[in-house]
Amino acid sequence: MTDTQQDETAQGGLAKTFSPAEIEARRYAAWEESGAFAADPNSAKTPYTIMMPPPNVTGSLHMGHALTFTIQDTLIRFQRMRGRDALWQPGTDHAGIATQMVVERRLAEKGVFLDRGGVAPKGKDTGNATLIGREKFLEEAWAWKAESGGTITRQLRRLAASPDWARERFTMDEGLSLAVRRVFVELHRQGLIYRDKRLVNWDPKLHTAISDLEVEQREIKGNLWHFKYPIEGEPERFIVVATTRPETMLGDSGVAVHPDDERYKSLVGKFAILPIVGRRIPIVADEYSDPEKGTGAVKITPAHDFNDFEVGKRHKLAMINVMDKDAHISGDVPERFVGMERYAARKAIVAEIEALGLLDKVEAHTHMVPHGDRSGVALEPWLTDQWFADAATLAKPAIEAVEKGHTVFVPKQWENTYYEWMRNIQPWCVSRQLWWGHQIPAWYAPDGSVFVEETEDAAKAAARAKFGKDVVLTRDPDVLDTWFSSALWPFSTLGWPEQTAHLKRYYPGDVLVTGFDIIFFWVARMMMMGIHFGNPGKPLAERVPFKTVYIHALVRDERGQKMSKSKGNIIDPLDLIGKYGTDALRFTLCALAAQGRDVKLATARVEGYRNFVTKLWNACRYAQMNGAAPVAGYDPAKVTLTVDKWLVGELAKCAKTVTAAIDAYRFNEAAEALYRFVWGTFCDWYLEFTKPLLQQGSDAEKAEVRATTSYVIGQVLKLLHPIAPYVTEELWETLGYKQGDTQLMSESWPAYGAGLGDAAAEAEMNWVVDAITGIRALRAEMNVPQGAKPALLYRDADDAAKARLARHEGLIKTLARVESIAAETGGPTKGAAPVALAGATLVLPLAGIIDAGAERKRLEKEIGKLDGDIAKADKKLSNADFVAKADPEAVEDQRERLAEAKAARARLAVALERLKDI
Repeated sequence: MTDTQQDETAQGGLAKTFSPAEIEARRYAAWEESGAFAADPNSAKTPYTIMMPPPNVTGSLHMGHALTFTIQDTLIRFQRMRGRDALWQPGTDHAGIATQMVVERRLAEKGVFLDRGGVAPKGKDTGNATLIGREKFLEEAWAWKAESGGTITRQLRRLAASPDWARERFTMDEGLSLAVRRVFVELHRQGLIYRDKRLVNWDPKLHTAISDLEVEQREIKGNLWHFKYPIEGEPERFIVVATTRPETMLGDSGVAVHPDDERYKSLVGKFAILPIVGRRIPIVADEYSDPEKGTGAVKITPAHDFNDFEVGKRHKLAMINVMDKDAHISGDVPERFVGMERYAARKAIVAEIEALGLLDKVEAHTHMVPHGDRSGVALEPWLTDQWFADAATLAKPAIEAVEKGHTVFVPKQWENTYYEWMRNIQPWCVSRQLWWGHQIPAWYAPDGSVFVEETEDAAKAAARAKFGKDVVLTRDPDVLDTWFSSALWPFSTLGWPEQTAHLKRYYPGDVLVTGFDIIFFWVARMMMMGIHFGNPGKPLAERVPFKTVYIHALVRDERGQKMSKSKGNIIDPLDLIGKYGTDALRFTLCALAAQGRDVKLATARVEGYRNFVTKLWNACRYAQMNGAAPVAGYDPAKVTLTVDKWLVGELAKCAKTVTAAIDAYRFNEAAEALYRFVWGTFCDWYLEFTKPLLQQGSDAEKAEVRATTSYVIGQVLKLLHPIAPYVTEELWETLGYKQGDTQLMSESWPAYGAGLGDAAAEAEMNWVVDAITGIRALRAEMNVPQGAKPALLYRDADDAAKARLARHEGLIKTLARVESIAAETGGPTKGAAPVALAGATLVLPLAGIIDAGAERKRLEKEIGKLDGDIAKADKKLSNADFVAKADPEAVEDQRERLAEAKAARARLAVALERLKDI
C-alpha cells in the first residue's frame, strides 16, 4: 500500500486502488483469529456439513484444487450467512505412494536407502550407501511431514478457504488410525475382508500393488505377434493366437474360442501343445473370445491378464505365475529364461518361436498399455497374495441409497457412472507393499495362522487362546490402500468409533464436492463404509455419508485441452492470485463452472474479472466521495424516486437469482447474475442515472439517492461475499457497515419481502436502458464517429413512450450521445436508421455523418469472411471421420467457432439491412 493509500484509509476513505496482496493477508488473519470459521455443536442452528476432500500431504495447490475448494468455500460461506451451523471439516491425506517416493528420493540424495532384505535398489551407486529399516524410515517420513506437509493448507488459506481449522485432521493421526484398525478388524470378523491370491496392478519398480486411479493408460506403438500352437495328436494342424505380450505365453494354460465360432467347434475339448514349454493346454469355449477380433482364438494366461483370470476361473485353468516382483521371468519355465527381464524375454521368445517355424505373422499394432503414474513403468497384472474387501456385498446398500434418492448426484447423469461401476464391482485389493501408511493389523503365528486384532496385545491373547501358550507373532508388513482410510473420512474425522457430539450432529453430511474422476475410487467407497459404520441401526437415509454429491468438471486450458507438464499449458493458481488477486480467480472459476461442461480457463478471463473487482471498488469509492453512507432505519420499500424503486426491485431479483442458483449448484448463474447487476444495472446505469440528481436534485432527492446507493452497496457486498470474500469484507468495514465486532462473513444473507420493487418503475427505467442500449448498438454497427452527435427522432410513439422520452431527455441525450430529441415530421427521414422499442420507433439520421457506401462495403467484406469461416467449420463438422477421430476438445472448439461466426454474421446482416435506406 502506498503512502497516499495509507493516508486515505486512515482518514476513513477508500484507497484509490484495490491492493489484493496487502488486504488478503490482513483479512485472512483477522478471520482466523476471530474463530468465525468454527462450527458449534452446542448451537441451536441447523447444522450444515461439507467434508473437505483431503488433499495429499505432498501436494501443492493446482487448478483442480482451486476449483473444488472455491466451490466448497462458496457453499460454506453462503450457508453460514443463511444462519446454518456450518462445519467444513479440513484435513490432509497421508498419500501412501506419493509420500514414500518423496521421502525415498530425499534419503537417496544423502546416500540412504531402504533395507528391503539387505538389498539396496538396483542401478544405484551403493558402495557407501546406508541402509535403514522400517522404523528409521518412518521417523524420516514423519519428520518430512512435520517440515513440509503443511504447504497445501497454507496455500488453501491464500485461496480464502474458511474450514474449521481447529478441527484439522490427518489420515494417519491417532484418532483416524484407531478408526482404520477398528474398521479392518470388524470387516474381517464379518467375513468382508479376507486374504486371497488374485491378480493386482503390480508396479515392478515400486514393488507394490496400486489402485486403478494410479494407473495411467499410455498409447504405445507395438506389435501383434501371431503364434501357431500345435494341436495334440494332429501333426500339421495348428490354432493361431495373437498377443502383444509374447513373454506371458510361458504362463499360458488354455486357448479360448467362441462357442458359436464354426471354425473351431471341432477343436473344443482338445489340447494344444504350448511351444517352447511343451505344456498340454485345453481349448475351451468361452464367450470372452470375439470371433471378429484377430484370429478369434485367444491365448489364456490367468496369472497375467485380468480377463484371462476370469476365463481361467470359469474353466478351472491353472494359474501359472511366470514373473517375479521385478517383472523378471521366474517359476516353472525353461531354465534359459529364468531371471530374464520381461522385454529381453519377449525378444528371445519371438526369436525361438520363429526358429521353430511357429511365427505366423507380425503386425504393427498401436494399443493402450497401463503404466504406474508415479513410477512411469509398464504395470504387470500379477498373481499375488493380498488382502481384499468384499466390495460387492458392501456396494449393495450403497447402490440402493442412490436408487432411493437418499444420496443424489448433481448433475444427475453421474448416477449412471456410479451405477455402472458399483454394479460391476470387483473385490477391492486393500493391501500395499509400502512402509508409509496404516500397517495392516494382522499377525502370523509360526504355523501360518493369522490373528486380526486392533493391537499386538490383543493378537497375542488370541494366539494364546488358540495354542494354549505364547507364540512368536510376526506382523503383516503391508499397509492399507490410501483409499481405505479416505473411505472413512466422513465419520472418522468426527470422532468415530466414539459417539461424539460432533458425530451425532454433523453426520450425515450435506454435500460432497469432488471431481468425476474419483467417483469410484473415493465417493463409492465412502458410501460403502459410511453406510456400514456411520450410523448403524438407523434407516438407510441416515446412514449415507452425504445427501448430495456435486460433481464438477475438469479445469482445462482455453482451447479445452487437459493441462499437463508435457504440453506446457499448466496454469498455476498461485501465480494468478499473485497477479490478479484471489477474488478475481474465485469469481472466474465460479463463472465458468457450468454443470456438465469443463472449465476452459484463459488468463484473459481472470484479468476480466479482476477488472470487475476493480469496477466494484471504484463504484464504492465514487459513492463514498459523493456522500453515500449507511443510514440507520433505511427501508427500501419506502423509496419515492422512480430510479430508486427500479434499483431496489432489480436488487431483489438479483438476490433471488443468486440464492436459487447457489442452492442448485449453478455457480455460473450466480456469478453471471451478480456481474450483470453490479457492472450493468448498478455501475453502468444507476450511477449514471443519478448523477444529475446528485448535482441538481433537491435535498430530499439527494438524500434518498445517497441512502439507496449505500444500502444497495451493502446488500451487494453480502451477495458477493461467498464468491469474492476479500474485497467485500474490506469494503464492508471501510465503508462503515460493520457493527461492533461482527464481520461480513457472519452477517445474515439478504432476504426481501415480496413487495419490494415497483412494476411501473421497472418498466420505465428498463425502457430507458433499452433505448440507450439500442442507440449505442446502432452507432457501433454503423461505425458512427464517437464525437458525432446526431439528432434523435421518434415516430409511432404512444403516450407512455412520449412521456418517458420527455422525463428522461437529459439522460438519453447524454448517455446515447445525441444532440436533440424530437418527433419525426414530414414522413420517413431519408438516410436514417431505426431502433424499435416498445411503444415507439427511434430514428437516427445518419446522412452526412457516415459514408453509407463505404460502410456497406465494409460490412459485406466482413460478412464474406464470416461466410468462409462458417463454410470451413461446417465442412469439418460434417466430416464423420473428423468428428469420430479428432480430440473431443478440437470438435467442441469447431462447434463454438461456428456458433460465434453465425452469431456475428447475423448481427452484421442486421446492420447491412439498416443501411439499405441510407
